[in-house]
Amino acid sequence: MVLPIFKGSVTAWLPGAGREHKEPSSDDRSPFQLDRDRIIHCRSFRRLNLKTQVLVAGFGDHYRTRLTHTLEVAQISRDIARALGLNEDLAEAIALAHDLGHTPFGHAGEDAMNKCMKKFGKGFEHNEQSKRIVTILENVYPNFRGLNLSIEVLEGLSKHKTPWDNADCEIPIEPSLEAQVVNIADEIAYSNHDIDDGLRSSMIAWDDIAKLPIFAEALDGVFKKYGKIPDKKILSARAVSHLMGMMIANLISNTSQEYVGFDPEFYKKVTELKEFLYKNFYLNPNVVSLSDKGRQIITSLFDYYLKHLDEAPSNLREIAENDACMVKDYICGMTDFFAHKKFDEIC
Repeated sequence: MVLPIFKGSVTAWLPGAGREHKEPSSDDRSPFQLDRDRIIHCRSFRRLNLKTQVLVAGFGDHYRTRLTHTLEVAQISRDIARALGLNEDLAEAIALAHDLGHTPFGHAGEDAMNKCMKKFGKGFEHNEQSKRIVTILENVYPNFRGLNLSIEVLEGLSKHKTPWDNADCEIPIEPSLEAQVVNIADEIAYSNHDIDDGLRSSMIAWDDIAKLPIFAEALDGVFKKYGKIPDKKILSARAVSHLMGMMIANLISNTSQEYVGFDPEFYKKVTELKEFLYKNFYLNPNVVSLSDKGRQIITSLFDYYLKHLDEAPSNLREIAENDACMVKDYICGMTDFFAHKKFDEIC
């Protein structure tokens, strides 16, 4: 069922806020479809395939990477946007770009980079780095830097409540509903695929997660549909799929004209799930060990390149605000594999 268009949404038939650099319109693609294609074909997007989600890239063939996570967020965002009558292409474009600025080694790497950058007056936040990538660091056009994405996509990446300071475009003070959809789709994606990865790696025990109310509800739904499933891998796949469907359905039925979200009781269950994952997966000794190594690598690389600026790419030196910013840009552009390789070289 497609619900009515909400007042706060960006619709396909309303004129957009435009781009920083004016371009002729495309005859066969909408502005947001063009944004989507530019993001998918940029180098930063390809590098996500070798960046950590939770389990370090290379830990196993079937665990999520930053790229597979991004694709899952984009798919969920499109589904929700379609059901709510929002702009699917805008939601998808925001989703595809939302993690471009992530460091190697997942949130452990981000934490390490934040500590490194705080020494120079400002911390690190991957959403801001994502905006920096699509507005400055990607360099594939002769007359401007960046991908020249639509203002609505850039606003969606910011996840802030203040408008962009642009004299030619009026940006809503609140994030668009499409941006809010992506934020929650991000949570839905990582909560569910972290359960899947945790069970697959045996870092999460079946007996433990089955006691969780929201997961027990998902299991009940699976049993009603399929009956008993003795194969735990199949049961896990169906339970995670059902849980994701529960989250999406609750979100759609409880979204208002201005805000996207779960109903209060369901939100409590989602919070319990997040707390469970934190204690039973993210704090698992194996994950902690990998995270600690990632922090060590990021910190060591930052300190090294800050003392050896000539070893960083010259093109980054030309556009960085200062030395720390240049080093940050260089390291954030690395994959896990490349960062590990450079760490081995300097140690």
